[in-house]
Amino acid sequence: MSEERRENTPEYAQLRLDRPAVGVVRLTLDNPGMRNAMSEEMTASWVRAIDDLAGDRSVRVVVVTGEGSAFCSGGDTSWISSEPDASVDHLRNRMLPFYRAWLSIRRLEVPTIAAVNGHAIGAGLCLALACDIRYAARDAKLGVPFVRLGMHAGMAGTYLLPNVVGAAHARDLLLTGRVVDSDEALRIGLVSRVMEGSSFADEVLDIAREIAATAPIATRLTKIALADGGHADFESALQWESLAQPMTLATSDLQEGVRASRERRAPEFRGR
Repeated sequence: MSEERRENTPEYAQLRLDRPAVGVVRLTLDNPGMRNAMSEEMTASWVRAIDDLAGDRSVRVVVVTGEGSAFCSGGDTSWISSEPDASVDHLRNRMLPFYRAWLSIRRLEVPTIAAVNGHAIGAGLCLALACDIRYAARDAKLGVPFVRLGMHAGMAGTYLLPNVVGAAHARDLLLTGRVVDSDEALRIGLVSRVMEGSSFADEVLDIAREIAATAPIATRLTKIALADGGHADFESALQWESLAQPMTLATSDLQEGVRASRERRAPEFRGR
């Protein structure tokens, strides 16, 4: 990363943003003393960072990870339980903006990767579920133990989890509140790959570089096509693809991709 790029990188409380490769942005939850719990300071930083990235056309992929031994331990329980005498309406007005703040990563049109380097619990797992792809380090633990704390799931957990692992596995995890290891997470489709901790960050970065090297317009449209479980039915998929594919056929990137394939070299996509 150049000195100029480093100087222009904003500072956020309890959150780090860096650009380890061209087109790759990494967001690191940075409050390891609280196992990267979603404090008010971190939440405000997260919203600002996502707003900044949403308007940055140089970004092609975003990686989310945690500092230290945890990915994210979820909401700050001292904040969650701080108003036992408050009305339901008041508490709803606290929680809904909190959900929307962290789930704002779904606004990004570029692919997002949750690099689950350690425990991803409760709302922390929901944050990972809000990303397009999830990879886990070997020692990671994942779960939504809301009922074991006496609360209903939040952060769209009852929507995101079934969408990723299916209804049966979602019921198992949400109703028992049990935490699974990385191998079970891989088996049920909660994560796509499990990697050794010693090489985890580097392997995820290599994948992010591969995604960043793909054609940006085609990749964005593919992300939209796959959102929320994909198309409603077969005909909807055909209708979408009959418009989306011609959009990419009309780009300079398509011509570059064909040339590069014929010349047996890596393409240089420019997003136009």
